[in-house]
Amino acid sequence: MAYTIGIDVGGTKVLAGVVAEDGTIVEYLRRPTPAEDPDEVAKVIAGLVHELSCRHEVEAVGVGAAGFVDETRSALRFAPNLPCWREEPLRQKIGDLTGLPVVVENDANATAWGEYRFGAGRGESHMVCVTVGTGIGGGIVLDGRLYRGRYGMGAEPGHMRVVPDGRPCGCGNRGCWERYASGTALVADAREAIAADPSRGARLLELAGGNLDAARGEIVAAAAREGDEVALEAFGLLARWLAQGLADLAAMFDPGCFVIGGGVSHAADLFIDAAREEFARRIAGRGHRPLAEIRVAELGPAAGIVGAADLARLG
Repeated sequence: MAYTIGIDVGGTKVLAGVVAEDGTIVEYLRRPTPAEDPDEVAKVIAGLVHELSCRHEVEAVGVGAAGFVDETRSALRFAPNLPCWREEPLRQKIGDLTGLPVVVENDANATAWGEYRFGAGRGESHMVCVTVGTGIGGGIVLDGRLYRGRYGMGAEPGHMRVVPDGRPCGCGNRGCWERYASGTALVADAREAIAADPSRGARLLELAGGNLDAARGEIVAAAAREGDEVALEAFGLLARWLAQGLADLAAMFDPGCFVIGGGVSHAADLFIDAAREEFARRIAGRGHRPLAEIRVAELGPAAGIVGAADLARLG
């Protein structure tokens, strides 16, 4: 059986897996990301590849990276959340260090491809995957092909500007969708509500140990499941902003389904039904067109690894 390695590079960790042709991960490793030094990042990736290649016959490596990847799928042009990556020739560095063919892909594109091939997007020829985590990533499959745009930097819906001159974003603009419909936004909304009225959100604050700054997405989700008013309102805001962006994407791409992934999707039970209802109210031409399904991703954190490995296999 032919194996490829999929790599998922994030701001804090590098995940690597040996992936079979059917999308099964046969071995999995994790290392911290030395985020301040691009050469060290390449060495960590290469070290993982060497370790896995010692135990498996590997044909190629696919790297999913959080940033703008050029049209040749070789260089990382800009990574909003990894300041060390600017015009980084990642394919060449890793290829030189490993001696294997390397494909570099945007991490959300890799996730989308994994879900399209082996997860929640199976059976759809037109799919939009939206990863909701620290920010918002996206991947688009049209007629069974991954859409990258002319310069390789398409499918970045998180940076659609939904509020002119709104909240500042790491991309350099203000008012981007991810500043209102991400895990970061979820926590910010909850913190702002409690700061404005300390009498509210008692359970959320208790779970955060009495320290509002310690509130994280998992804590907001736990509080919401226990009925905390502020936490539930924060998830309601997330659902509305998510639905608005999905309605805009439906107007542009008319997919058969949306797949919602990323860390926030683990709390989908708290917002996905509300997002579906809001999407049906906001979509253009409502009542006169089929509604795209909104599905929850199936592969979890493995999607980026599986997708990157499969893209490497396809070349």
